[in-house]
Amino acid sequence: MNIALWIIQVLLALLFLFAGGMKLIISPDELAKMGSPNQVNLPGLLVQFIGLCEVLGGLGLLLPGLLRIRRGLTPLAAVGLLIIMIGAVVLTVIGDGVGAAIVPCLAAVLLALIAYGRRSWFTD
Repeated sequence: MNIALWIIQVLLALLFLFAGGMKLIISPDELAKMGSPNQVNLPGLLVQFIGLCEVLGGLGLLLPGLLRIRRGLTPLAAVGLLIIMIGAVVLTVIGDGVGAAIVPCLAAVLLALIAYGRRSWFTD
């Protein structure tokens, strides 16, 4: 189970580092143009804040376990990213429909699995 959790953590960390990094690097106007015509438009500062949270959460999924320092931060990072993904699922369903919400929903389920699987790290 430990190896499976590490694989999921690495893949999700890469996903969130990439997605959050793009939200920080690309201007909010360009991001709005790249989205679908039905998507819910959020204010630019909110998108950048979400991007920053995704980057920090992605680092939080990996670094505490790799460095063995404050490993209790990993399940907290997973829960924080889970909250962001719940919002992403809701906004995607509102804008593009249920079919487009499969990816953020899958990410949310995997984050919940990490938070549950790493709950023992709170005692470290």
